[in-house]
Amino acid sequence: MRRLARTLAVVLVAACAGNPPAPSDRPVPAPAPVPVPVPNWGMVIHGGAGTIARASLSAEGEREYRAVLDQALRAGHGVLAGGGSALDAVEAAIHVMEDSPLFNAGRGAVFTAEGRNELDAAIMDGTGLRAGAVAGVTRVRNPISLARRVMEASPHVMLTGAGAEAFAREQQLELVDESYFFTQSRWDALQRAKQAEARAPTGALDAADAADAAERKFGTVGAVALDRQGRLAAGTSTGGMTNKRWGRVGDVPIIGGGTYASDRCGVSATGHGEYFIRNVVAYDICARMAYRGETLDQAARYVVMEKLVAQQGEGGVIAMDAYGNYTMPFNSSGMYRGYIGRDGVPSTAIFRE
Repeated sequence: MRRLARTLAVVLVAACAGNPPAPSDRPVPAPAPVPVPVPNWGMVIHGGAGTIARASLSAEGEREYRAVLDQALRAGHGVLAGGGSALDAVEAAIHVMEDSPLFNAGRGAVFTAEGRNELDAAIMDGTGLRAGAVAGVTRVRNPISLARRVMEASPHVMLTGAGAEAFAREQQLELVDESYFFTQSRWDALQRAKQAEARAPTGALDAADAADAAERKFGTVGAVALDRQGRLAAGTSTGGMTNKRWGRVGDVPIIGGGTYASDRCGVSATGHGEYFIRNVVAYDICARMAYRGETLDQAARYVVMEKLVAQQGEGGVIAMDAYGNYTMPFNSSGMYRGYIGRDGVPSTAIFRE
């Protein structure tokens, strides 16, 4: 009898070991999600770099410049705060500066040697590396909008001159009479540049260098934005160089030269365009981040403060990365610049602080 009981016990233990209890019907908890950094969305802008000395800018003049920079920042922030795209924010901010006679873009563009205004602009969407640019337009009120239409409504990246303006008409963008771009201060600057050119020994300076020596300002405008969705965009607009000739085009509409955006970096530049083209400045900053693992600030400062300085290339950049970190290095005496973050409080500067 005892032997039978022991046998039954062994059988029961074996049965339990071979047939575990049925699983519970309760769901298994999902693993905790990995925290993803929230982009610190915002915008940086510039209104050009160059020889901008405190002594040459009155208190009233400084207030006027800062007021337009504030307005541009608030325009871009309004788009971003409402959930709009980085592209829309860049376009909105640059519109404000193009419509102001204070900056060398749109309304305040400088004059060529022939006494005309020739405008360049570019915009780039870091999502998908889409880009559009225009050069040498003379009647488009807001060239940055035309650059965006080139990107979104054409199979091309860059259009120039009469062809670009024909496209602008097809896209029903606002065209203005060339007199819209006349400002007395820019006309006077042209006369000073011509006088400097006439005084220079034959062959010593070309037209662009003579104008540069007379003015020493590179009045481009630009913006870089990061939106709530983590998308980057960059845009730049300019009237070029005072007294320029032969259809000269600078770095602004050259993708990678004066304007560039990817999924990790956006850059808008201002300075002596030939140096920025030869050094592919905007792209180089983003490339150093991607290939060398440098931070945004490290990459931008090396390119502007070391690489360009070694070649006597003057100017600066504004840049922002995919986390909202930003930097605004310049190797000239001043640069009109500003930043606004999610708190909506604009911060602007002109001189070396």
